[in-house]
Amino acid sequence: MALSLHFVSTSPCNPPQKISIPSLRAPCNHGSLKQAFLSFHHSPFLHSQEVYSSILELCASHKALLQGQQIHAHVLTSNALVNDDGFLSTKLLFMYGKCGHLSHAKRVFDEMSQRTVFSWNAMIGAYVSVGQPWEAVKLFKEMIFCGVVPDACTFALVLRDCGEVENIDLGNEVHGLAIKHGFLLNTLVVNALIAMYAKCGWFDVAMKLFELMDGNRDVVSWNSIISACLKDGQFVEALFLFREMLESGIRMNSYNVVSALQACAELLLLKLGMQIHASLWKCGKNVQVYEANALIAMYARCGRMDDAARVFIEITEKDYVSWNSMLSGCVQNGLNMDAISFFRELLEVGMKPDQVSVISVASALGRLGNILNGMEVHAYSIKQGFESNLQVGNTLMDMYAKCSLPYYAGRVFRQMPDKDYISWTTAMAVLAQNHQHLEALELFREVQKKGMQVDPMMIGSMLTACGGLNSLSILKQMHGYAIRHGLLDLVLQNKIIDLYGQYEKVGFAMNVFNGIDTKDVVSWTSMISCYIRNGFFDQALSLFRDMEETDVEPDAVALICALAASSGLSSLMKGREIHGFLTRRNLLMEGSVNSSLVDMYAHCGMIDHSFKIFNMAQHQDLVLWTTMINACGLHGRGKEAVDLFSRIQEIGLVPDHVTFLALLYACSHSGLVDEGKKFIEIMKSDYGLMPWQEHYACVVDLLGRSGRMNDAYEFINSMPVEPTAAVWCALLGACQVHSNHELAEVAAGKLLELEPENPGNYVLISNVFAAMRKWKDVEMVRDKMKQRGLKKDPACTWIELGNEVHTFVARDSSHKESVAIYSKLSEITQKLKRECAYVSDTRFVLHDVQELEKIKMLHGHSERLAIAFGMICTPERAPIRITKNLRVCGDCHEFTKLVSKLYEREIIMRDANRFHHFKNGSCSCGEFW
Repeated sequence: MALSLHFVSTSPCNPPQKISIPSLRAPCNHGSLKQAFLSFHHSPFLHSQEVYSSILELCASHKALLQGQQIHAHVLTSNALVNDDGFLSTKLLFMYGKCGHLSHAKRVFDEMSQRTVFSWNAMIGAYVSVGQPWEAVKLFKEMIFCGVVPDACTFALVLRDCGEVENIDLGNEVHGLAIKHGFLLNTLVVNALIAMYAKCGWFDVAMKLFELMDGNRDVVSWNSIISACLKDGQFVEALFLFREMLESGIRMNSYNVVSALQACAELLLLKLGMQIHASLWKCGKNVQVYEANALIAMYARCGRMDDAARVFIEITEKDYVSWNSMLSGCVQNGLNMDAISFFRELLEVGMKPDQVSVISVASALGRLGNILNGMEVHAYSIKQGFESNLQVGNTLMDMYAKCSLPYYAGRVFRQMPDKDYISWTTAMAVLAQNHQHLEALELFREVQKKGMQVDPMMIGSMLTACGGLNSLSILKQMHGYAIRHGLLDLVLQNKIIDLYGQYEKVGFAMNVFNGIDTKDVVSWTSMISCYIRNGFFDQALSLFRDMEETDVEPDAVALICALAASSGLSSLMKGREIHGFLTRRNLLMEGSVNSSLVDMYAHCGMIDHSFKIFNMAQHQDLVLWTTMINACGLHGRGKEAVDLFSRIQEIGLVPDHVTFLALLYACSHSGLVDEGKKFIEIMKSDYGLMPWQEHYACVVDLLGRSGRMNDAYEFINSMPVEPTAAVWCALLGACQVHSNHELAEVAAGKLLELEPENPGNYVLISNVFAAMRKWKDVEMVRDKMKQRGLKKDPACTWIELGNEVHTFVARDSSHKESVAIYSKLSEITQKLKRECAYVSDTRFVLHDVQELEKIKMLHGHSERLAIAFGMICTPERAPIRITKNLRVCGDCHEFTKLVSKLYEREIIMRDANRFHHFKNGSCSCGEFW
């Protein structure tokens, strides 16, 4: 009905003026609600059902409830419903449904005298609009019961509901009814069936239906099946179908473009995503906000935040998804500062952050450790009622965890009304990683009481707690629990190997390692590290060789472990091989790699090589400086260690506890008493570092080695903390060197009191008593060892020649060259007696035997056998490198000095304390060892 009415103004102040009222049809056709209402209210005629229908449809499309109610009132006053056949009532029902006003829709529906299939569809659609799919399904069943024959639209609506509630049984039932009523080939119904089966996880059925459509496919069919592919994770298939759709002549629309871009994002197909972007421009139409948001997400996922930002800038009407896509993109790509800046920009333009915004910015703040702004975001979440949201709560917990604030993370956890596995797992991880190990275990027990299913992540946190509690018993329980419940994955197995290594249970660790079917580089490295931690360096290198023979490529961590094993064995050849491997693979020679190389060469007696690595390093961090100082201490080059420390101070590096420990160790092994005492004071006064027990032990060792036994004892008594076994052990060692029997008895008593299960302590005490010729006390100590089941590590010395390591123990006769070795050793000894007046010092034989037997025992010491073998197997005047697991005895020390002079050989010996470089009859230790 087209009306064009003119009214004349009668205002005395203004001249007569024509007012043109627009016709009703035009604004309805153009979607102009305001103009349509202006025409409707100024019309002097009764309105037909067509007019009411048009304007009600317009109200529905605009979701203009107030205007729709006005039209409803007009309909009632005009008695337009008196002779209504259901058409107008259905339009009213449709309008209320679209506007989400369910109570009015139900009232209209209940008052209808005649209900057509369109009325039922409108009411079902109303339930769908307000998110009540089960009510829609109930109404559909009532409709069937009333004998109303459903049409294609009915089936499409109900199938959509079945998909929403993922009720495949009902969906199959509706599918059967659709076939019964002859809608098998109806495109609208089949499209709805495809979507329903996809949402219910029956992707194969959805695909079969799509294939059966063949010539009846429309754009909705293609959109439905592409969406189904995305839901099922069939991203490649989705892109193939997208291309097939374009080839079939169907044009791109926002729906399928967004789906294709999502697939590109999942597969990181940047090039294809850019081609789709270019195609959108070629179509000559403006990029819609949905398409732009998908482009932003795709570029962000592919790491192209600059391109994402360009798309964002070009969006004229940005929605929340646009802003949140950019925010989450920044966080995904580690651009946390950019994310914070972007969040501020969001606030500046007047946008109100929603839950997604809060999750992104809280993640960024957590990674930056920005706790003040993080708390502000938390406060905003509480104010907006977001804190009860599961994802927001989990993210806030994670933020506090990253900022090392377990208390606040715990508060968030306790206040969350609903918790999922992520919540519980995050809470356990926060406690375990922040040294609240018992609390983490309590939380794990609570999970078990609630009957929740435990996952590997939770077990991982419990293993961390086990490590912190140093509890082998709990570790075994967790290991058993994981086995019983089938939770052992590769990550957990690797972690369990590490922990068994920590508890010195190498056999248990090896059992776990052998049980791993597919070992990764972490598995091999964990087991190698376990061997190294427990002093099994030979086995560690053997396992490293086994790894090299597999297809597992060693990474930097594995190579550092192999270098540590080489250091432990003083295996220069293996260390050089690993160094060569690092060089050939162009692995970065910085950081921990450089430090490990410096340490390896130092422990293999090549300190000059250590200095070369150190000087060539582009970035000399504190760890590298500390390692170099320690290397100097190991070789008795205390003055150089002090110089290095001075250089650290000059360049502004701040030394830590470990640096001072290495420095004091160097002073101790070079007799730098005054310097050592000065550094312990500097440590406290200049750097505010409270000494560890190890620092105090170094000072005691320094004073004791220098013969200042009373000063060492007074220092122990003046310590601000109770001295540990390490301190008393240092004093007892000095007592043995300087034969201070009185203090030795005091130190021995304290040592056994503090560490009654340490076999090394009993051996040291026994040796001290033997040096004092207190044989009854020696026997008593040895009996105590037997009673406790403790065993002394036998003294052994090894020498590396070629690719083979030769090991010797005292009076060893097992070596294949044993006869030649003893013959050479006898020749050397006789020559020393003849030409250097060498006389065996039997004071170092700590056994109550005859003098001749003592001399025999000295001549059979393992280091002498290794030297004799080295003399046989190496060229004349070539250096000999040997390693001993215990401290070299005084007589062997003198013997080796004389050999170096008489045979013009440099002998490099590493014992349990340090390196001895014997040359021209003197030793680099300066008698400090």
